[in-house]
Amino acid sequence: MDVAAHLLAPDGAIPNHPRWPLLVYPGVLDEPTPEAFEALFTRNRWPAAWRNGVFPFHHYHPDAHEALGVYSGEVTVLFGGEGGVRVAAKAGDVIVLPAGTGHKKLSSRGSLGIVGAYPEGAHPETCRSFSKAHLQSIASVPLPAADPVLGADGPLFGYWKG
Repeated sequence: MDVAAHLLAPDGAIPNHPRWPLLVYPGVLDEPTPEAFEALFTRNRWPAAWRNGVFPFHHYHPDAHEALGVYSGEVTVLFGGEGGVRVAAKAGDVIVLPAGTGHKKLSSRGSLGIVGAYPEGAHPETCRSFSKAHLQSIASVPLPAADPVLGADGPLFGYWKG
């Protein structure tokens, strides 16, 4: 599977992760449904937490990584703050954000549906403004037990090193 990686520098109120890149997994599911993404993430120790879209404002989670599985529609998201990277995703794609990665929905087409998931035991805080205390929190979030798409031997571990 070809995975695109984007290492994002801090950008104003968005800290981003100091070492680990944003990962984009295209075409993970040929027939994406919310239930299929929930089963995939849960099987790989990232229990599905919600179904919805992406907030239309910059925010980040200083205490948890996040996986987004697009099950319907298309979305363009700005990751990393105003100077970050725009990613267009369609049904079947998965985007994995390390803790601290800013994200904001720019646009969507069709009936957008996304399943969000976090590694087992995570209870993420949603932040819109920068705090120096978050830098230590972001850096201390451990590697997940598994890649949310391909499990214990997934490509996440080639990009995210402890």
